[in-house]
Amino acid sequence: MTDQAAFQRARSAQAKQAREASILDAARALGARRGIREVTLTDIAAEVGMHKSALLRYFETREQIFLDLTAEGWREWSAALRADLGQREQAAPAEVAAAFAATLAARPLFCDLLAQAPLNLERNVSIEAVRTFKLITLEEVSRIGAELHRLLGLGEQPAVDTVATATGMAGALWQMATPGARLRELYTSDPRLGHALVETEPRLRRVLTALLIGLGPASPVQAS
Repeated sequence: MTDQAAFQRARSAQAKQAREASILDAARALGARRGIREVTLTDIAAEVGMHKSALLRYFETREQIFLDLTAEGWREWSAALRADLGQREQAAPAEVAAAFAATLAARPLFCDLLAQAPLNLERNVSIEAVRTFKLITLEEVSRIGAELHRLLGLGEQPAVDTVATATGMAGALWQMATPGARLRELYTSDPRLGHALVETEPRLRRVLTALLIGLGPASPVQAS
């Protein structure tokens, strides 16, 4: 009887995980098609084939779903960036900036999530959900920082500043680069408004190159 009860609990946990994964998959697909701001909890529930009230048994809010996807995005982007940087024994600031820009621009959903996380995703979830999310991002920032120290000699705070600038700008630039059909038509119809249309990767690369050159290597510790 004990073995059977344990088996039932394991099956229940697996079923719960499978349902949570299907909800995240649905939110990811909808977010990629429509943009995060346009996706409602009802939309996600319908995509999965369940009622909204049932979906709330798995996630506390719509924002928690997308915050979990943001954490997933941090892990995936960090791994890709570190794989790129890890292949290099040495690199100039421009090369590191290019790696940051390319890996971020290749992940439009993550860029969208980066913009939405501080604006609203972190504001409608439990404190524990925010704590978990922040600890995940801190771990990935630390891992990226180790590569920045190895290649460019950056200290902890300059490395944190670099990652924060890269991700913050990626989120903002992606929003600017995807204004929607009506605004895009306006911007392209008037040469005076052409500056409103931006390309995420080249601008991010230029800004990060300037930042990394300005930060320079960590100052050597002087003996007292």
